[in-house]
Amino acid sequence: MTVWDRPEPPTRPVPLDRERIVAAAIALADEGGLEAVSLRKVAARLDAGPMRLYGYISTKEELFDLMVDEVQAEILPEEQPGDWREALGILAHRTRQAALRHEWLADLLGGRPTLGPNGLAVTEATLAALDGLADLDTVMRAVETVSAYFTGAIRREIANLRAERATGLSKRDWQRASGPHVTRMLATGRFPALTKAVHDGTDVDPEASFATGLDWVLDAVAAKLPRPTA
Repeated sequence: MTVWDRPEPPTRPVPLDRERIVAAAIALADEGGLEAVSLRKVAARLDAGPMRLYGYISTKEELFDLMVDEVQAEILPEEQPGDWREALGILAHRTRQAALRHEWLADLLGGRPTLGPNGLAVTEATLAALDGLADLDTVMRAVETVSAYFTGAIRREIANLRAERATGLSKRDWQRASGPHVTRMLATGRFPALTKAVHDGTDVDPEASFATGLDWVLDAVAAKLPRPTA
C-alpha cells in the first residue's frame, strides 16, 4: 500500500496530520537541504515524539515523495494553455521557478514519477498538451526530451548557486580568481575553440540561457510532430 492509499491514524495529543508533517519537512529542507530532513527532526519541529510520525509516514523516502508532490502544486498552471508549445514551456519555467524557491527539488527531479495527486496532475497536463498531435510513442519521447532538458538545466543552475555559497565567490569573482590559470592554459594554443569562446562569447543570465535552450528543444520537438494538413 502506498503512502497515498494508507489512511492517516486518528488525531491524538499534539494534533498531527500529513499536511503539517510535510509543511515542517519542506521548511527544514528549504533552510538546510534534504540532509536537514529526518523524521526525528520533523518531529522535533512539531514538538511531537518521533514514533508518532511513523503512523503517518513509514520512511524518509515516503516523506520526500510527499514533499515533491506538495511542491508540484506550485508547478501546475492555473489554466491549460491551448497551444502545446506554450503549455510545455510554462510547465518547464514553473518547474525552474519552484526549484529556485525549493533548491532541494533539483535533487529529486528526474527519478521515478511521483504518484500523488499533484504529480499526476502535472503529468496529465504535460501529456494533454500533446494529445492527438502524434502517435503515443512520439508524444512520450517528446515529453521525455523536454523533461531531460529542463531537469539538467535546473540541476546545473542550482549546482552553481550552491557553489557560490560554498566558496563565497560569485561567478565573476570565481572567473577573476581563475583568470591567471585560464590565461596560461589558453596561451599554449592547445585550446583554440575554447579560447574563442572565452574571448568572444556572450555572457547571459541563467533565465535567458534556460529560455533559449528550451526554445531550441521545443523547435526539435516541433520538427518531429506531423505537419498539419491544409
